Amino acid sequence: MSSIAASPGISGTASALRRLYFVRFAFAIVWALAMFTTASNLGSLAVTLLVLYPLFDVAAAVIDARASRATGSPALLYVNIAVSLITAIGVAIACASGIPAVLRVWGAWAIVAGLVQLIVGVTRRKMGGQWPMIISGAISVLAGASFILGASAANPTLTNAAGYAIPGGIFFLISAFRLGRAAKGN
Repeated sequence: MSSIAASPGISGTASALRRLYFVRFAFAIVWALAMFTTASNLGSLAVTLLVLYPLFDVAAAVIDARASRATGSPALLYVNIAVSLITAIGVAIACASGIPAVLRVWGAWAIVAGLVQLIVGVTRRKMGGQWPMIISGAISVLAGASFILGASAANPTLTNAAGYAIPGGIFFLISAFRLGRAAKGN
């Protein structure tokens, strides 16, 4: 009997995370496609999408924290909730200053959220399906740094921010499939 099968808490958490990760994949892809249509300027659609993304992250972290109580402390998820809420407000304010300001806020968020995702993934290794989350967290840190650096470019756009969601969504999809075994308790 594997350690996963011996722990109903892990099986329940894995099942809940699996469903959440499928939703996060779908949201990321739809959001990125919508964002690509408006990435060259800060019109009302772009502003709405830029504020919506961290708010969606808040909702996902709340669901994740509730699902994860049986398998460990959700303290880092609470950090992510706070950081994402602050980011939504920061992005809304930064939109008034232009794309470079948005990229700086978005980059700082990507770095902090990526670190949280990486650490949470490492602590959940026993559950299985977390290597994509660990890799995604590390990539998010690097992407965040590139957004901050890109804010100083001659003609910055939000295209990279839109593109940022696609690999993250794909990593959520891969992790969801990998969590299938843990969700079944095998």
